[in-house]
Amino acid sequence: MTDLYYIEDDPDIACTVKEYLEQKGFAVTICATLAQAKHALKMHVPVLVLLDWNMPDGRGDSMCRWIRGGWKELPIMFLTVRGDSSDIVFGFENGADDYVVKPFALEVLYSRILALLRRAGNVSEQYLSCGGFRIDQNRRSVFGSSGEISLSAAEYQLLLYLMENKGKTVTREKILEQVWDVNGNYVNDNTLTVTMKRLRDKLNQPSCLKTVRSVGYRMEDTI
Repeated sequence: MTDLYYIEDDPDIACTVKEYLEQKGFAVTICATLAQAKHALKMHVPVLVLLDWNMPDGRGDSMCRWIRGGWKELPIMFLTVRGDSSDIVFGFENGADDYVVKPFALEVLYSRILALLRRAGNVSEQYLSCGGFRIDQNRRSVFGSSGEISLSAAEYQLLLYLMENKGKTVTREKILEQVWDVNGNYVNDNTLTVTMKRLRDKLNQPSCLKTVRSVGYRMEDTI
């Protein structure tokens, strides 16, 4: 299924859109507040965000700016209750890719979603998230709650491999094979120990990075 987030505080509208889009093959997660949506995005990045303009804890334009701060290419579609051109222009200025004015026909919304996804592609695949940290694979950048984190090439590859296997315990042998030996660079076991220590220090000893004693490591969501 193709997953998307629908940020909407009206339960009737949200449920109607969710039921329709799920019949079309989408997996829809409804977020009733901006805070809930931010938490969901830190855990997982969908292929698209549907964003209502007026929310109980803020406006859609502020949410759009927040999303763009971490996921620059993630498609965002505003759903605005008014056809006010100033709202629409303001939305685009803050990073929206498209908009639909309420009330809207579900068929129209569906066709606009498909068109936007065709233009954007599956952007969500470039982002990996875990425990409040995220990787932008296209830019080879790592971000935490306080901004971008500078990592060496080995530290980045180690974190990337762990995030690609989020929720799984990976052995030290497998990490050495995939992160170093795959490039034909023989290293000893101490190299992983040192690199892991440096990575943990730069991530401020994150609780999401677990040591599985005598086996290896595991990344898992903790927030």
